[in-house]
Amino acid sequence: MIDPTNEQINLYAKQLRLPTFTEYDDVIRQANLDLSYGGFLMEMMCRELEHRQEKQMKKRLESAGFPFKKTLDEFQMDHLNPSISPSFISELASCDFIKKHQNIIMIGPPGRGKTHLSIALGMKACRAGFKVLFKNAAALSTQLVEAQDTYKLEKLQKSLARADLLILDELSYISFNRHQSELLFQVISDRSEKKSTIVTTNLPFSKWTDLFENDTMVNALVDRLTFHSHILDMNGVSYRLEQSKNN
Repeated sequence: MIDPTNEQINLYAKQLRLPTFTEYDDVIRQANLDLSYGGFLMEMMCRELEHRQEKQMKKRLESAGFPFKKTLDEFQMDHLNPSISPSFISELASCDFIKKHQNIIMIGPPGRGKTHLSIALGMKACRAGFKVLFKNAAALSTQLVEAQDTYKLEKLQKSLARADLLILDELSYISFNRHQSELLFQVISDRSEKKSTIVTTNLPFSKWTDLFENDTMVNALVDRLTFHSHILDMNGVSYRLEQSKNN
């Protein structure tokens, strides 16, 4: 039998955008018999807040553009370079570096877990309420050029600038022409001391001149990225090789 009161509550909950209020029966069944009207209302509001926070967190994870999900729990700390302690990784996972507008540069050969670690930190940031964007460096350079050609560059630049954390993955595999270099430099320059950036690369800074045509720009780029930054030497045990052995 349809309960008119229940139907009316469901309607109001939908109109007021309070979906958890339709679960009032569950709260009543689970609540202490001595729960006051105020206590009942507070419980309903608490549920609604948790629901909204969970929904917002999922939206941030989707908007970040991670190619796959990776967590710190899955990351094998013992394969890190001994100079990087697990306690330091835990400190980074607190996202305090984002609040301080600091950068992280991960340098090391392929298979050392750079992408895994960057995604894991990015997911932590999403859960902490920060806006994160994950971009492959080569793909972003192409995206910037295409946006300029279609008169959408300013919109893309604003989107990148708004991210609390921008992850630039694989800044090493292809070289950039002068135009691409200038656009990437502008992105990083706009974020300097305002937002945080994580860069993963196979190349030491001395080899970045192989990526960009303009040596002066390379010096300026490195200067902006390394100011207030954490530089992680990822030259440890091959993380990817060890994982393949265990599978």
